Amino acid sequence: MSPFRLALFLIAEAEIGTPANATCLACHGNEGFAAPGTDGNPRPLHVIKDKFGKSVHGKRACQECHNDITEIPHKPGVTHKVSCVTCHEALWEAAKSENKTAENARLGVVVQQIDKYMKSIHARPNREDQSRTNATCYNCHEPHYIYTNGSPERAQWRLSVPNKCGKCHASEREQYATSVHGKAVLKDANPVAAICSDCHTTHDVEDPARDSTKLAITKNCGNCHQDSLKSYTETYHGQVNKLGYAHTAKCFDCHGSHGIQRVDDPKSKVHPSNRLQTCQQCHKGATQGFTTFEPHGTTHDFRRYPYIWIASKFMLQLLAGTFAFFWTHTALWFYREYKERKQRKSRPHVLTDELLEGKAKGKQYQRFPLIWRIAHVTFAVSLMILTLTGMSVFYAETNWAPVVMHTLGGPKVAAVIHRTFAVIFAFVFFAQLIYFAQRIFRNWKTFEWFGPNSLVPRWQDLWDIVAMFKWFFGLGPRPVFDRWTYWEKFDYWAPFWGVTIIGFTGLMLWVPNVTASFLPGWAFNVATIFHGEEALLAALFLFTVHFFNNHFRPDKFPLDIVMFTGSMPLEEFKHEHTVEYNRLVATGQLEKYLVDAPSRPMTLGSKILGFALIAFGLLLLVFVLIGVFGAMAGS
Repeated sequence: MSPFRLALFLIAEAEIGTPANATCLACHGNEGFAAPGTDGNPRPLHVIKDKFGKSVHGKRACQECHNDITEIPHKPGVTHKVSCVTCHEALWEAAKSENKTAENARLGVVVQQIDKYMKSIHARPNREDQSRTNATCYNCHEPHYIYTNGSPERAQWRLSVPNKCGKCHASEREQYATSVHGKAVLKDANPVAAICSDCHTTHDVEDPARDSTKLAITKNCGNCHQDSLKSYTETYHGQVNKLGYAHTAKCFDCHGSHGIQRVDDPKSKVHPSNRLQTCQQCHKGATQGFTTFEPHGTTHDFRRYPYIWIASKFMLQLLAGTFAFFWTHTALWFYREYKERKQRKSRPHVLTDELLEGKAKGKQYQRFPLIWRIAHVTFAVSLMILTLTGMSVFYAETNWAPVVMHTLGGPKVAAVIHRTFAVIFAFVFFAQLIYFAQRIFRNWKTFEWFGPNSLVPRWQDLWDIVAMFKWFFGLGPRPVFDRWTYWEKFDYWAPFWGVTIIGFTGLMLWVPNVTASFLPGWAFNVATIFHGEEALLAALFLFTVHFFNNHFRPDKFPLDIVMFTGSMPLEEFKHEHTVEYNRLVATGQLEKYLVDAPSRPMTLGSKILGFALIAFGLLLLVFVLIGVFGAMAGS
C-alpha cells in the first residue's frame, strides 16, 4: 500500500472529535505534502515530526491551534484559520483562573508580547489590503518549530530572521546582506550578530519614520555597543535623544542603517573620506573641521582623547577647589554668626539718631543706584532661565529634565529661549564694561584703583579673610569691613571669568560652521565641557554661597532686600560696613547718602520679588543636585 493510500485509510479510521497528532501527521508528516493555495501554486503543508516534537508546541494537540478542523478529509477549497493570539490569551486566562501563573510564566511573557504586537505596525492592515494584517505571527515564526531561548534550534532560527523579514522588505534585506551585520549572520552564521529584530525590536515594531521608533532603534544599538551608546548620550546629540526628541543625529544617521560598514571600510559613512558628507546631512554648511569632532569622545581616556581629558580634569579641579573653600567658609560663618546671635552679641544697637543730631531719623543709607538694581534683577532672571534651559539638557537623564523640556515646548524652543537670555545676559555684562571704561577714561588721572570705593582686590582683602577665619575659630573679634567686602568682590569678579568662558564657548557651539572653519572638531568637545561645567559652577555657587552670604546667614535671614530697594537701615549699614560708616561720619559726608526709607508698597514688592527669585533659585538648586548626584552614581 502506498503511503498516500495508507494516509487516507488512517484518516478514514480517525476519530473526528479530537484526532491524535499521529493522525494528522499521517498526511502532513509526508515530505512534499502540499495542497493548492489561493494563488493556484502548491502550498507546502509538510510538518517534520521530530522537529515539531522538540518545539515548545510539540506536546500540544494539532487541533488546539487548528480548532476549526471538523472533518477528515478536510473539505476542499475551505480556508482554515489559526489564531495564535486568541489561543495564547485563552491559555493565559486559564492559568490565571487556576492560579498557575508561576508555572506558566513564559506564557505570560508571550501574552505581553502579543499586547505589544497588537499595537505594532505589523498588526495593522496596510493601505493596499485592508482585509489583512501587514504581518502576523507565523510570517515571522515557524509555528511548528518554535524553540526555547538558548537551544541550538533557536540559534539556527535566529539566523533565518533576515530572510523572513526580506520576504516583505526585499530592498532592506539586500542592503543588510552587504553590511557588517549581514555578512556575520548570512555568511558566517554568527548567531549573536545583529539581526533585524535586534534593532527594530521584535513584537512592538513601529514605523521607522516615527520619533519613538528612531529613539528605540538608537537605544537598541546600545545592547551591543554599550560604551559607544554611553559616550554618545554625553554629547548634545545624545542628550536631546534622551530627552525624548529625535531631531539630532542618531547612530544610524552617522553610521548608516541596513548597509552599515566598519569605520575603516571606504564604503562606511563615517570613513574619513565620507565623514564631511555625512555631517552635511544635518549641518548643510559644515566645513572640514567637523570631521575631527569626537562623537564618542570620553573624559576617561587620555591616550585617545587628550584634550577632552585635560579639559574635564581642569574643570573638576576648579569645581572641587572653589567649593572646598567656599562651602567650608559658609559652614564656619553660619556656626559663628548663629552662636553670637544666640548669645545676643550680634547686631549691637547703634544710636544713629544721636550721631546725626536727629537729622537721620527715618532715613536710610543708599547703597545701590537704580541702574545697578535693574542690572542685578536682569542678571539674576537671565541666569536662572539659562540654568533651567541649559541644565535640562546637561542632565537629560534625570526625571525632571524631560518634563521641563516638554513644558518649554521642546529642545528647539528651549534653545531659542536659552540664546535669547544669553544675549540679554551678555548685554548687561558688556554695558557694565562700557560704563566703567567711560568712568576710567573721564577720571584717568584721579581714578581710585585700589581705594576703599574700588572693587579691585587689594591686600586688605587678604587680611580681612585671615581675620574672618580667626573670628570663625574664636581667635579674634569679628572683623569690620569697608564699602566692599572680600566676598562681594569675589561675587563681582567671578562672573568675569565665568561669563567669558560660558559666553565664548556658547558662541562657538551656536555657530558651529564658523567655529569649524578655523578650529578642529575636537574644539566642540572641549567647548561643551567648559560651557557645561562652568555653568554648573555658577549655578551651584549662586544658589548656595551667594544666597547664604546675602540672605541665609543668621544676620540676614530670611531675605535682604537692599539689592531691590537700593537702601539699607543705618544700623545695619554700620554693622555690615563699619569702616565706611565711620569714615563718612568723620568726614561729614554721610548725610549726602541718606534717602527716605522705601515706601511700604516698594518694600512689599521687593520682598515678593526677592522671595520669588529665591524660591526659583532653590528649585533650580534641587534640580541641579539631582543631576549631580545622579551623574556621580552612574559614573
